[in-house]
Amino acid sequence: MSYGAAAALQAAVFQTLRASPALAEVPVHDAVPHGGGRGTWVLIGPEEVRDASDASGDGAEHRFTVSVISDAAGFLAAKRVAVAVSDALVDAPLTLGRGRLVSLGFLRAVARRLASGGARRIDVTFRARIED
Repeated sequence: MSYGAAAALQAAVFQTLRASPALAEVPVHDAVPHGGGRGTWVLIGPEEVRDASDASGDGAEHRFTVSVISDAAGFLAAKRVAVAVSDALVDAPLTLGRGRLVSLGFLRAVARRLASGGARRIDVTFRARIED
């Protein structure tokens, strides 16, 4: 197992989301913006990595979450952006600075109101298999 490709995966995900025409008007962050963010925005979030080595070599399964946070009324704006995030990443041919992406797919999504009640958050989790 190797955690070695984690930074490369995050960089490739960030670049892919930033380059997506469907997300051209949506800010993409890898940290919560100063002041907490306004409008609708994307946050590259937590990651869990497990050994996925086999007879062919070292590898890891990365489960990472990309969140869509929106202060727009209702869930519709956030869901449209979450769909664009999913469309940009599922089966994307990411080029990594380290390792080789074997597969990238959707795992699950959870939509909820934040405690304040005025904002919405959708956490979309993906599974990436990487050989290192």
